[in-house]
Amino acid sequence: MILYLDTSALVKCYVTEAGSVEINAVVEEALLVGTVLISRVEMSAALAKAVRTGLLRRKEARAVLEKFRAEWKDLVRIQATDVLVNRADLIAWEHGLRGYDALQLTAAVVWQETLGEPVTFATYDENLRKAAAKEGLMPFPAWNAE
Repeated sequence: MILYLDTSALVKCYVTEAGSVEINAVVEEALLVGTVLISRVEMSAALAKAVRTGLLRRKEARAVLEKFRAEWKDLVRIQATDVLVNRADLIAWEHGLRGYDALQLTAAVVWQETLGEPVTFATYDENLRKAAAKEGLMPFPAWNAE
């Protein structure tokens, strides 16, 4: 399996919360695991927010962030090019997505087209999961499938 992780899924690989067990299991099974470059920034922002809201202590979040940064090199990193951004513009409008969500989805779609192989799109955002299915990706987890 080729697995794309949006940031909502990526966070669950490093912070124990609902869905962490299942996402870590699917990551272990995957042949390739990738994400778009902005995921690095989104991950740092998500951990900073967890500190601000009291979900994690600063020291815990810092340790998680350092582990993530050390493992960043192990991910296939899809570049955020002008072509990708232009296509994300169209996908954002088509599916009513937020900007970075559209960029995440577009990166996975382009990766699938480039590889010529099915890509499983891991997200814990239901709107993004539905859009991924409409764009021809295999959403994970498959909850609330229509």
